[in-house]
Amino acid sequence: MKDILRGEQVRLSAADPQEMGKLFSKWSSDSELMRLFGNGPTRAYSTKATTEFYEKELDPNSEKHFCFSIRSLTDDRLLGETDLEVSWMMRNAFVGIGIYDRADWGKGYGTEAMKLILRYAFAELNLQRVTLTVFEYNPRAIRSYEKAGFRHEGRRRGGLLKDGKRWDILYMGILFEDWKELNNDKGLAS
Repeated sequence: MKDILRGEQVRLSAADPQEMGKLFSKWSSDSELMRLFGNGPTRAYSTKATTEFYEKELDPNSEKHFCFSIRSLTDDRLLGETDLEVSWMMRNAFVGIGIYDRADWGKGYGTEAMKLILRYAFAELNLQRVTLTVFEYNPRAIRSYEKAGFRHEGRRRGGLLKDGKRWDILYMGILFEDWKELNNDKGLAS
């Protein structure tokens, strides 16, 4: 058995509400970052507010919400987070991910973390499908999701208004069969 939460650069670990709250409040002051993750207006959040949010969201006994922090293997530094919102009746999940410090962008951390959360979704939770949405103005994320095996499934044309312009919201998904085919030769899907 391979450690399903560990890759070559990053590992997924339990998210600590205090740590996440402190760092997310710092990251929330980066308006470019916040515009990549949400469709509402950009806001800065206090440490207290984000810590309270994480304390509510990170219920370790939740059967529908699985949240992990993303950590660097070299120095155990918190890079971001990833989570799954599971619908057990449909055996599918919606995935979210974020690498929050600009200095960590473009290094493959997000792609590897996505591959790890997919391994968890398919090999541990036995899901059939994982879905996500991404804004068309985020080509770095789109490429990362494609590398992890996601396929384009649709778009909501003009679904987002930013800077006085309409942008499309893209829908991407990966099925268990797609993931298994991509990972069989690596011994991850057996």
